[in-house]
Amino acid sequence: MEKFSKTLHGYNPKEVNAFLDEIIVQVEKMVKELKSKDEEVLNLKQENANLNDQVNRYKAMEMTMNKTIVAAQESGEQIRRIAKQEGDMLLSEARNNANRIISDALLRAEKVEFDASRLRKNISVFKRKLRDLIESQLEVVEEIEILDLE
Repeated sequence: MEKFSKTLHGYNPKEVNAFLDEIIVQVEKMVKELKSKDEEVLNLKQENANLNDQVNRYKAMEMTMNKTIVAAQESGEQIRRIAKQEGDMLLSEARNNANRIISDALLRAEKVEFDASRLRKNISVFKRKLRDLIESQLEVVEEIEILDLE
């Protein structure tokens, strides 16, 4: 606390005025500091709001990326399922074609075997008929010889 000297009508006005000037300067300085601090607080609030906006944007992007990742995983699973189904279908179709080819080959083999059997039978019949014909021709030749001899 400041002490002032006393004069005839009270305190010394020069000392009081000097003290008041000093207080005014200090108050003005404090007001400037408060304004500066208020501006700083306002700037920090604005920066905080900007940072919160950025955080919210990043969170939104993160959610979008997560949704995209989930969608990509689901698409991958669906593609795998479809590929497996197509693979199974191709395998089944290949088996069916193989079975059909084997059946056709077996039928052809049976037909060839039947034709070969029939051909062997025909050859056997032909040989027997040829043998009979030759024997009958030999008999005719022998009869001719016998007739010639007589």
